[in-house]
Amino acid sequence: MALKLLVGLGNPGPQYDGTRHNAGFWWIDRVAQLAGAALAPEKGFYANLAKVNIGGQPVWLMQPMTFMNKSGQAVGAMARFYRIEPQEILVVHDELDLRPGQVKLKFAGSHAGHNGLKDIQAHLGTPDYWRLRLGVGHPGVKAEVINWVLGKPSAEDRQAIDQAIEHTLGALPQMLSGQMDLAMRHVHTQPLG
Repeated sequence: MALKLLVGLGNPGPQYDGTRHNAGFWWIDRVAQLAGAALAPEKGFYANLAKVNIGGQPVWLMQPMTFMNKSGQAVGAMARFYRIEPQEILVVHDELDLRPGQVKLKFAGSHAGHNGLKDIQAHLGTPDYWRLRLGVGHPGVKAEVINWVLGKPSAEDRQAIDQAIEHTLGALPQMLSGQMDLAMRHVHTQPLG
């Protein structure tokens, strides 16, 4: 099944721009850039949106503007209005369990305590959607997680995350045409760096 909605998670506002929690926003920004599109605010969907065509496949790009913990409000509204099935949605988010530069594509599963995913699952009523997990590393101490995700990565880590984003974009045509096995193979073949 082809993807119809690509959602990058993050927090709105300039103070969050470069923070680890906004890795999903960075990914959507790159896709929009490649497609020559600009996202525009859509109040009815609580998000910045763009409809683009990539390799002949129409797809929505979304950055929820609800703050991370309420991401499901935007995704749910969009899915209901356009009758988009959960398995036609890809959510791109920061992942503490992967180091910067690592990336994983997976279907369904637990939200693992990620508040954005938790809210999306609540609004869709199912965990059965695609996730692209962009590694941002872990501070090593649970108590430090909030400060970590709301902090900016080092220049070296940011470069590793940006390279991982570029690498995943090579799998976009397969993702959009529903060839998720091929897309996963591409994403999980780590570039030599």
